[in-house]
Amino acid sequence: MEQTWRWFGPNDVIQLNHIRQAGATGVVNALHEIPYGVVWPVAEIEKRKAMIEGDKSLDLRWSVVESLPIHEDIKIGEGDLTPLFDNYRQSMRNLAQCGVTMICYNFMPVLDWTRTDLRAPLPGGGTALRFNAFEHAAFDVHMLERPGAEADHKPEVLARARAWFDKASESDKKQLLSNIMSGLPGAFDRYDIPGLRRMIARFKGMDAAGLRERLARFLREVIPTAEEVGIRMGIHPDDPPRPLFGLPRVVSTEDDLAHLLDAVKSEANGLTFCTGSLGAGVNNDVPAMAKRFADRVHFVHLRNVTKEPDGSFQEAEHLGGDVDMVSVVTTMLEEQKRRKDAGDPRWRLPFRPDHGHELLDDVGKKTHPGYPAIGRLKGLAEIRGVMTAVASIKGLPV
Repeated sequence: MEQTWRWFGPNDVIQLNHIRQAGATGVVNALHEIPYGVVWPVAEIEKRKAMIEGDKSLDLRWSVVESLPIHEDIKIGEGDLTPLFDNYRQSMRNLAQCGVTMICYNFMPVLDWTRTDLRAPLPGGGTALRFNAFEHAAFDVHMLERPGAEADHKPEVLARARAWFDKASESDKKQLLSNIMSGLPGAFDRYDIPGLRRMIARFKGMDAAGLRERLARFLREVIPTAEEVGIRMGIHPDDPPRPLFGLPRVVSTEDDLAHLLDAVKSEANGLTFCTGSLGAGVNNDVPAMAKRFADRVHFVHLRNVTKEPDGSFQEAEHLGGDVDMVSVVTTMLEEQKRRKDAGDPRWRLPFRPDHGHELLDDVGKKTHPGYPAIGRLKGLAEIRGVMTAVASIKGLPV
């Protein structure tokens, strides 16, 4: 599989030569500075591509766009959406014109990936991303004050949430808001409490069926263009795979994945298979899902989580946690062979080590939450070892 690395552009403290030192050759990048819904101009795409690929000694390529974001109005289904769909399609055409033909995107309303603790302590002094169910409930019930929020949380979680809130300082509450907002990368509005209430209110009355229909509409609008220009679209699962703050999420379960793939039956309509996002779902059998949907996977995120009975979870080591990573890697290598044998010129699957522990010299550095260099380097090395061993034993192409 193609070893890739998420890079946040020229302001990222992790530099392109560091990516090459890690052993990756593909760069996962986006034009985060361009607001949602605005066309990505060819000139800006070419400028970023030249930045990534200009130093031939590094032998890097811009292999995946993560993400070409979807404007919130499309998820709401509000107003005349023609200009937004037109702009999205034009951005796709411009990317394809520049030779960038893999797009990762998500359909999570309002918030992207969500954690309540960005520096949960690890043995020896490292840190990990963590989702505490009681902190989520404290924010939902006592800070956001969402009507009816209590019904969405277990009684024991509500009790801990009340206790946390009662003793929390204003600094604690401010930090929790900041942590929850930190999953929104690049060009975005970080909401304060009133702003978040207003955004959530725009989805009032929408259930999972309604959001599914808006996702299906998006796919019907853009997949024909993807087919036309040779782009493969890979939707990222919800993270965590459950409703948050009363907002529905529809890319969380095996049934969800089957539904969206059936909505528009096209090779261009595929998945970003994220073992960590899916792994946080209590009822998700991630290795089984990998086998079922392997032929529609276009991009792979490999990370692991450890779940707890109250709904909390923490980012684990890449080969630790609840997901059988060896099984998933084996499935993806077998799928690669199937594609290669079928003559698919794009048979090699791009993957990246997703999220990593903050370790060693990275502790305290201003890296994007979840994206320190050393923790991801450790994860990439571990996965590379699994990949090499499995390929050797089974006679599969790497």
